[in-house]
Amino acid sequence: MPTYVYETIPENSESPPRQFEVFQRMSEETLTHDPVTGEPVRRIITAAVALRLPGLKRSTVVNKRSAAATACGCASGKPHKH
Repeated sequence: MPTYVYETIPENSESPPRQFEVFQRMSEETLTHDPVTGEPVRRIITAAVALRLPGLKRSTVVNKRSAAATACGCASGKPHKH
């Protein structure tokens, strides 16, 4: 389940908003109120976290026999002309 970040919308502009995280299914409705205080909330868009796990490597080797490599010119070292 994804973790969503919410921020309270304080009635008083001098009060700082409070942020909190909620585990929700993607099919669940977005929260409209803080479950603790009852204040109205908005969902904050955050960047995804990328993980690099040891042992998982991306291959950069071109298979020169593949149809894709010969069609794009990768096998010959020359770019494909459009």
